[in-house]
This record gives sequence, structure tokens and C-alpha cells, in this order.
Amino acid sequence: MALSLADVDLSSKLTKAESEVRLAALQRHLLHLRLVCAGLIGDGELGPPVLVLFEGWDAAGKGGAIRRLVAHIDPRHVSVTGFGTPTSRELRHHFLWRFFPHLPGRGGMSVFDRTWYGRVLVERVEGFAEPAAWQRAYGEINDLERALSDEGMVIVKLFLHISDDEQLRRFEDRRADPLKSWKLTDEDWRNRSQRAAYEEAIDDMLAQTSTPSAPWSVIAANSKHLARVTVLEHVIERVEEGMRAAGIEPPASQGLDFGP
Repeated sequence: MALSLADVDLSSKLTKAESEVRLAALQRHLLHLRLVCAGLIGDGELGPPVLVLFEGWDAAGKGGAIRRLVAHIDPRHVSVTGFGTPTSRELRHHFLWRFFPHLPGRGGMSVFDRTWYGRVLVERVEGFAEPAAWQRAYGEINDLERALSDEGMVIVKLFLHISDDEQLRRFEDRRADPLKSWKLTDEDWRNRSQRAAYEEAIDDMLAQTSTPSAPWSVIAANSKHLARVTVLEHVIERVEEGMRAAGIEPPASQGLDFGP
């Protein structure tokens, strides 16, 4: 998996029909894994906690990918939390503080839409954090993720990457659709003007925080259909690895061989 944006092949595509077939099988298998990890089927032993972290460009399709990821999972067995601008109360604490109440426990699964990586992305580029603070954050984040992993947590880190041209096309589509225009803000347009600075920050983030216990996966997302399938595949792979590390053999997948 490429760990530099320049190395990501954004040309691959998947048709809607192909993606729907693959998604159906992947979603069913993920549901099976969740039920086993939650102790609801099998021998009742709780599996490892699963934390899925989503970052990506504005309009990269994080929301759509998250919806497909959790679509077949009972809402009682997964939580999805979006993190925006810190509140005045949150700003009084260490930047990692606000994430702790939303971390999953054993047998649980949490999905974060935007994450603690905001410190080394938007807060770095926009000047909301002093250089010493965001430079220190790489080590602080690595320490936290290592501690969580050592306790058995499965951490899945996904960055959805789209080209500058594709982002512009999606922005214009949103602006033209009265039911989607609310998603597009002046800040989104301003962020586009700083794409080069964000690319540098993203590559630094990938280089400094992709670790053996919490590796990054950069998802080619110019094709939304392909991205959604790829997200499910990566989450399933990491969950199965975590289950095996915890001494739990994952159930066999069914209908996931899409080769010739």
C-alpha cells in the first residue's frame, strides 16, 4: 500500500453493479465478524475492540464509505462519531482528551469521522496549533496508538485520496444540488486553495505515524464504488488479524472470491 499521495493510482474504477455484488458479500462477512467479537455467536468470548479512523480530502466520500461500512451492523454494536472544530471546553484540555469517551471497549467497534490527526493536518496548515505543538503530536499520537494496540485494540487508519480535478468536480456538483449544497462551505473552498500545503502535511503524517501496530492505508477514491469496496476489505483484513492475535479464529468468509 502506497504511503505517499504521489504513489497512489487514482485511475482504477469499479462499476456500480460490480461494487454492489462485492459490497453485499463483504458486509455480510463483517457482520459475522462483529457478532463473533461481540460474543453474540460462537463461544461467547469477547473479541478485540475495533477502532476505524477515517481521514481524507473534503468530498472524498468518507460519509458514503462509513455508511456502507456499518450498514449491516446492528447500531447497538457499533458507534460512529464525527469530530469537528473543538469546543471551548475541549480546547481547555490536551488535544487527545475529547476522543477518549468514544473509544471502544472489548467486543466493541467505533468509527471516527475525522480524528486526532486534525492536529497535524488542519491545525498545522491553518495555524491553529503552534509548530512545536503539532510537531510534538506525532510522538503523542504514536504513543497513544501503541498503548491501545498493546491492550489488544485493532486500529484501522484509512485516508481517502482524490485528485484535485475530481475534488473540484464534486464541489461543483454539490453547489448545483440544493439537497447537497449545505455540505459545501466557504472554508472548503479556502482549503482547496491550500492543497499543496495539505499534501505536504498528509505525506508527513503518513511517514511519521504509520507503524506496525497501526499502519495507514491510503484508499484511491476517485471511484466511489471502488473506494467503498476497498474500505470494507481493509477493515475486514485488520479485524481478522486482530482476532487471530487474540486467539480467536475468524469465521470463514463466504462468497468473497472475485477472481477470474
